Amino acid sequence: MRPHGAYSTVVDEQLDRLQGGSDADLYRGVLEACELALTTTQIAQASSSIVTTEEGIRFRLPVAGRPEHHVFWSATDDGPRIEAVFPHP
Repeated sequence: MRPHGAYSTVVDEQLDRLQGGSDADLYRGVLEACELALTTTQIAQASSSIVTTEEGIRFRLPVAGRPEHHVFWSATDDGPRIEAVFPHP
């Protein structure tokens, strides 16, 4: 079950694909990273690097045990929002 919070349409689709995929550990790791960003934002921010996009600043949080995968999230006036998840160097 996904942690309660704000998600972009893009990440909703990505999470659906991961959930239906064959790598349950990756899916669980991504959900844990999402939960960290949504519930303990200060810790997630300290654990993230910053990427500047046309839409603004995005935080890049590595997925535990899967350093090639990252959860991209933003800090909005309404709170944290999960934007995307994918492999990123």
